[in-house]
Amino acid sequence: MTPAGASLLDRLAAIEGEGLAAIGEAADSAALESARVEYLGRNGRLADVMSLIGTVEARARRDVGQRANAVKTVLRGALEARAKALESATRGPSARIDLTLPARGRWVGGVHPVTRVIDEICEIFAELGFTSVLGPEIESTWYNFTALNIPLDHPAADMMDTFYLDKDVVLRTHTSPVQARVMETFRPPVRVVVPGLAYRRDSFDPSHAPAFEQIEGLAVDEGVDFVEFRAAIEHFVHHFFGRGTKSRFRPSFYPFTEPSAEVDVSCAVCAGGGCSTCKRTGWITIMGSGMVDPAVFKAVGYDPERYTGYAFGMGPARIAMVRHGIPDMRLLYEGEMSFLQQFT
Repeated sequence: MTPAGASLLDRLAAIEGEGLAAIGEAADSAALESARVEYLGRNGRLADVMSLIGTVEARARRDVGQRANAVKTVLRGALEARAKALESATRGPSARIDLTLPARGRWVGGVHPVTRVIDEICEIFAELGFTSVLGPEIESTWYNFTALNIPLDHPAADMMDTFYLDKDVVLRTHTSPVQARVMETFRPPVRVVVPGLAYRRDSFDPSHAPAFEQIEGLAVDEGVDFVEFRAAIEHFVHHFFGRGTKSRFRPSFYPFTEPSAEVDVSCAVCAGGGCSTCKRTGWITIMGSGMVDPAVFKAVGYDPERYTGYAFGMGPARIAMVRHGIPDMRLLYEGEMSFLQQFT
């Protein structure tokens, strides 16, 4: 082979080696494209060599041409392989990290606002000698209705309002059945508060939930009267809502209390002036209550001529809504962290 042909072959060898090194060192698509243009572009180093093939003697042209095509094939293969490697790297875990984004804050656990209300209510009544007790959520119709002076043909026992698991078994519709269970087990004096879940066939809307917390209270002893009852409720209202909060008792009806009353407190949002939260009345109802009906005492074996007592029931979720100005009960149950974090 003539010196001219040998010189071209040497140049091709150098182009192959240097081109492979440049392609392998390309850190991104821009660097890879730069290497392609330098070695395989229209005016690149390989094109320069191929333009000189015609200047060598005929017998050396074939060897130089074959070698040039071989170098082109090798460099193209290296380009494709490096391009795939770079693409794969951009799809990896490190590629999804955007260092310009602010750091993600860690969630901090806290007590749910309804749980906090339950704990506070129980603590306030503990100051008056009340003990917290629990009871089953699956109840017989006897404890859920009959023992509480609610006949099974009463609207409250209707299947449209109650979750029946069997003919005589229900998901309790209130925590009041624990009243009967406690009185069957213990003799007076009795002072208990009963926190727990209750279930009703209510729609899930801004003011109702099919499963909700309730707190029942019961006090039974000799000589318990309405004056003591009112004093206990006012003690709770002042300690929970503040000394400036007013309360009132409105006549009502419940099968297991007589007389019965609904307890209202002055609206904390408008200070009693009237707003959408209190429906322009200046008052918000927080519980149903009353003196225990003698029929309930008879059902559990207490002497209604000897013992008297009072009972009350309240919804901690509604009270949490009043305290924090929450407009929709569903916010308390949907587990939305952006909402719940404000209470941590």
